[in-house]
Amino acid sequence: MTDLKPNALKPTTADAPHVIIVGGTSGLGLALARHHQQLGWHVSVVGHDRQKIAQINRQYPHIITYRCDLTDRAQTHEFLQRLSAITFYRLVYSAGSYTNERVRTLNAADSTRMLAINLQAFEQVFWWASERLKQQPTSFDMRQYGKPSLICIASIAGALDYPYASLYAKSKRAMIATASAYRLALRPYDIQVNGIASGYIDTQALRDLNDGDASHKPFIISTQTAVQHVMQAIADDTELAIFPRAMRYIIYALNSVPEPLLDWVLRSQLDKNNK
Repeated sequence: MTDLKPNALKPTTADAPHVIIVGGTSGLGLALARHHQQLGWHVSVVGHDRQKIAQINRQYPHIITYRCDLTDRAQTHEFLQRLSAITFYRLVYSAGSYTNERVRTLNAADSTRMLAINLQAFEQVFWWASERLKQQPTSFDMRQYGKPSLICIASIAGALDYPYASLYAKSKRAMIATASAYRLALRPYDIQVNGIASGYIDTQALRDLNDGDASHKPFIISTQTAVQHVMQAIADDTELAIFPRAMRYIIYALNSVPEPLLDWVLRSQLDKNNK
């Protein structure tokens, strides 16, 4: 079962829009939650870690928290049905699962979790959110808040068209493609859909994967810088925002390289990293 605050399903007041951030209890998701709160939005975040949720409840009591295991499709369905009691203006899907397949053989548990969170739950949540937004009246000034919107936080790994990519990269590429399809389908409803493909962001999760220090990662940016890029992409209604700029140029260049050469370049880099 999902865990909810006692006031979690009370409708938010109509004086400001409401954003729901799935995967919003840490990293970029939490940073986006705090930023929207500073802008005066009502904010709800969804996560699975009880300790992180408890910490948010202590530090940010005005942020509504939900606990849901996105790997459980039935639980996610039940949670979304209960969440239908409230209205929202923007939903951000920032949840994700990562396994370093360059240094660790992908096992059944890793594979199941990555597919569930990065693709299956994403599709489930996006479908639910799109249906809700289509049914809800738009009561806020679009000049101030923009259009009702769905935001897909993917990864720059998914922006590279590479047939031998990892499961993580392929799932993120599928997220990008799905968001693009929703963008086209929801255009007649005046609902905005944006995909975000960021490079390395200096989050605690990334530091934990790198023995506490991720400063060696190429073109790494701070969480606050990433928030600025995301909010600018929303303001500009960018279909797919790839950042930082240096990584965007690298992706464009690699996508123009013939497939056999791209395969050789990336496999050479993989061999180098594994030495």
